[in-house]
Amino acid sequence: MMAAADQFDITVTGKGGHAAKPHECIDTTLTASQIIVALQSVVSRNIDPLKNAVISVCVVSTDSTAHNVIPQVVQLKGTARSLAPEVRDQLEEGIKRVATNVAAAMGATAEVDYQRGYPVTMNNEEATVWAADVARGIAGDVDLTMQPMMGGEDFSFMLNERPGAYIFVGNGDTAMVHHPAYNFNDDTIPAGSSWYAGMVETRMPAA
Repeated sequence: MMAAADQFDITVTGKGGHAAKPHECIDTTLTASQIIVALQSVVSRNIDPLKNAVISVCVVSTDSTAHNVIPQVVQLKGTARSLAPEVRDQLEEGIKRVATNVAAAMGATAEVDYQRGYPVTMNNEEATVWAADVARGIAGDVDLTMQPMMGGEDFSFMLNERPGAYIFVGNGDTAMVHHPAYNFNDDTIPAGSSWYAGMVETRMPAA
């Protein structure tokens, strides 16, 4: 249903100094930029193109706020997504390998902290059919043809312990989640609540 969601922190350390004298420094901003670009080769050149993987660097921060200072340290933060255990291993290994070696080539160092987060969200087939039948009785139409997506979900931990199903309730025409213009459609609450109540009533009927 959804991907394993991991996160990584890369600390790039060089030699800070005055921007007018870059030859006396080890430029961590340039090094971090090279790492960001090189990380994209992990997915495009190391992962089987018929499998799914995403690496996104989402935060770049330094210990300097001045226009004319080359910072001593640059921090990168990002996420890695996958749908298969072997791809997850490749992403972790690739991020560490690329970051440390690109930094070394630039005369800097890179320390990588890779943290495995949510596992793959895997729906149980029988539970999915049951959930869809209840939803169909409320909405009249249920889409069972959705392709897996690379978002992550903490409900995956629950599904690892007990068979179940994660479903989506339509939210209408709005910007995607995490976009500033995203607007939750309150009109979907009755449908979602009815589905949840319907699941309880059908799976745990009163004696």
